[in-house]
Amino acid sequence: MDALNVITLFLFYIIVYNIALLYGTVGEIVTEKSGSLNLGVEGIMAIGAMGGYLMGCRADSLLVGILTAFVCGGLCGLLFAFLTITLQANQNVTGLTLTTFGLGLYFFIGKGIGNKWPALRESVKLSQQIEELHIPLLSDIPVIGKAFFSHNILVYLGIVIAIVMYIYINKTSYGLKMRAIGENPAAADAVGININLYKYIHIIVGAGIMGIGGYQMGLNLGGSFEGSNCWINGYGWIAIALVIFADWNPAKTLLGTFVFGFFNTLNIYGKTLAVTFPGVLGWLGHIPPQLFQALPFIITALVLVFNSAKKNKNNNQPAAMGIGYYREDR
Repeated sequence: MDALNVITLFLFYIIVYNIALLYGTVGEIVTEKSGSLNLGVEGIMAIGAMGGYLMGCRADSLLVGILTAFVCGGLCGLLFAFLTITLQANQNVTGLTLTTFGLGLYFFIGKGIGNKWPALRESVKLSQQIEELHIPLLSDIPVIGKAFFSHNILVYLGIVIAIVMYIYINKTSYGLKMRAIGENPAAADAVGININLYKYIHIIVGAGIMGIGGYQMGLNLGGSFEGSNCWINGYGWIAIALVIFADWNPAKTLLGTFVFGFFNTLNIYGKTLAVTFPGVLGWLGHIPPQLFQALPFIITALVLVFNSAKKNKNNNQPAAMGIGYYREDR
């Protein structure tokens, strides 16, 4: 394999294996911008992956799978909203519980189905619908054509969702009201904004987007259920840190996903780079694979530590994020 092909495939796999981070991060940004902190991303993505995959295979339809994943994720968001808004439960505890519940349900359903687990290759139409799309002219560009313009529809859907959410949050009156709630819910309430309604809607939509990300990850891994490993594999936690890296800006998640994806892809492609470029990247071949596996989480921890240590708090973090709003105290 020549050097250009190695570089092309490395860039290609950065996007393929990590686009689920984009879904998870954008979904969490929508949730946090409305003033809620949902730490249940991992569990929500797992439930969305399971529901989307099973229904998508049963209907042999990518669209059915996407809609089911969104609904499954949205129902998790509805549960989170009910507990934290209506019942005023602690958001941190509720999110962590949702992660535990989602992962438990994932393994419970998967192991319960057992030998009857549907194989992706048997869903002919679905398999065809997730094949790479050839974009005229763009896909034919050397190196970057294959890397950036030869992906399946779920990759491009994630990019579209990120751009649409950026426009919605920053350029529309509804997005302005949502941001007002995340900054100062009492002031927003005083001008007649329905706090609970806005929170419910955006938590549900955000969780639905996370669910699609889980489904994309399941399809990307071939839909094979393993009794010991979850498809999501910690990506939900990385997505939460990526929100901070992207400064609560859906458009910046495109760059953030690529940066985090770079380190994540070294786990599966570092040896190939070392063999192809021994003079420059040969040292990658001497790094234990365990370090490559841990690297994305190390970067995640560093981002969180750096954000906590910053003295300058001039960022886009919603001021009221994670703080319950009690109208009686206004």
